[in-house]
Amino acid sequence: MDLASLLTEVRACTLCEAHLPLGPRPIVIADPAARLLIIGQAPGTRVHETGIPWNDPSGDRLRDWLGLDPETFYQNPAIAIMPMGFCYPGRAKSGGDNPPRPECAPTWHAKLRAHLPNVETTLLVGSFAQKSYPRTDGARLSMTDRVRAWQDEEPHIIPTPHPSWRTTHWEQRNPWFREAVVPYLQARVAALLA
Repeated sequence: MDLASLLTEVRACTLCEAHLPLGPRPIVIADPAARLLIIGQAPGTRVHETGIPWNDPSGDRLRDWLGLDPETFYQNPAIAIMPMGFCYPGRAKSGGDNPPRPECAPTWHAKLRAHLPNVETTLLVGSFAQKSYPRTDGARLSMTDRVRAWQDEEPHIIPTPHPSWRTTHWEQRNPWFREAVVPYLQARVAALLA
């Protein structure tokens, strides 16, 4: 199956429809020319409504970290976007969104990654992505510790926190992220897109 056919199949997926309060609307962007793969959590309500990944304040912060404007982020075929859960998972009682549905990544990630032979760097955004893509040394680290140890995995894997509003306080407590990781991210992304 070629990538276009696979994407058609992914976007028609109804595997976990019974668990989705707004119904299925799988969100993914992939091109064989992709050199950067961004693996995030799951779409929020705004992304579900628009069908555009990272089309919310979290996306604004992610693009700031990467040093990208929206046009480059969405239209450059060197960028692929594949969340852990492809559809909006609903609202959690705690006030945030539910975790990504567990069916998506095992069903689709390996198939999609097989069609992305040019990916040189994978950005693991948040703890759900980091838990699903463990470190090659097998070390189990908290999200903060894994991001702090980013140099152990670069340039192939770069872990980051999830760029939600909750990250504002995390960044204040961890200034090394803006001082060291963000400049590296921006330079790496610029090199990948050059």
